[in-house]
Amino acid sequence: MQITILTETELRQCVRLDQAALDAVADAFTRLANGQAMMPPIMRVEVPENNGEVDIKSAYLPGLDSFAVKMSSGFFNNAKLGLPSLGGMMILLSAKIGFPEALLLDNGYLTDIRTGAAGAVAARHLARPNIDTVGVIGAGAQARYQVRALALVRRFSRLLVYSQTPERVEQYAAGMRQALGVAVEPQASAEAVVRGSDLLITTTPAKSPLVQADWLHPGLHITAMGSDAEEKQELQAEVLDRADIVVCDRKSQAFRLGELHHARAAGLLAEDDPKVIELGDITAGRRPGRQNDQAITIADLTGTGAQDTAIALLAFRQAQAAGFGTQIEA
Repeated sequence: MQITILTETELRQCVRLDQAALDAVADAFTRLANGQAMMPPIMRVEVPENNGEVDIKSAYLPGLDSFAVKMSSGFFNNAKLGLPSLGGMMILLSAKIGFPEALLLDNGYLTDIRTGAAGAVAARHLARPNIDTVGVIGAGAQARYQVRALALVRRFSRLLVYSQTPERVEQYAAGMRQALGVAVEPQASAEAVVRGSDLLITTTPAKSPLVQADWLHPGLHITAMGSDAEEKQELQAEVLDRADIVVCDRKSQAFRLGELHHARAAGLLAEDDPKVIELGDITAGRRPGRQNDQAITIADLTGTGAQDTAIALLAFRQAQAAGFGTQIEA
């Protein structure tokens, strides 16, 4: 039996933030909402003494020949060591015989791509068509991927950025100016970013709210993707209560791990609240997204195994087409 090993260098050459990645992730959301996915709960290993965690996610999408099991690490003291905070790998398994087909040594790259793509899919349906200013809270890798993916679905001319680690902001600003050709303006507070933005992205592992309900304004869309564990929270619970629509990737998961977890704990939202919608119901055409320019919309994205299988399959197919990978006998 042969297994294909793909390195991060090879994967970066054949998978990018582009329309193919967005389409793959959107299809995964639709399959999930249509009941065409078998997705177990996330398994998490916490390493509190090093501010770290490892999540294991997976999903089988019936009708596809393979599915992925992903191990994703987040060690948030790594910045002090000059190392990336995120890492990981994916294993692609045959859906016919259960044997491993490929080992994707992506070091978290594919997770970055699919997470950025998910934010863009949400923004395509929830953000106002005409925006000028985007705000981002956080200055790490996902702050880059989210904004770059957003540029595939919305045009904007200004980017406001705030981070609780100010030394990273100037580097972020310089990189995004070069990548997108937009004005990037560091801000002194999260409040300034929220109040000045048409679309806000939060990308931090914060454990206390960074965004307050009093800062919201009509027409604002927020994509919050940092809260993927019970103790994480970027948005004050009242922020979700103020929204006209709250869209999540999976209700059962977001109400356990996401911003919706805190809104429910505060007695503000329940799973059967009609304004809480799964993104797949929108991509499938069953529910509308934004309905007017004055609405406040929120996407609470916790990351799903369905997205991981979708991006892993895209990567494997494109790598095969390009002739990448090393085959070993197992």
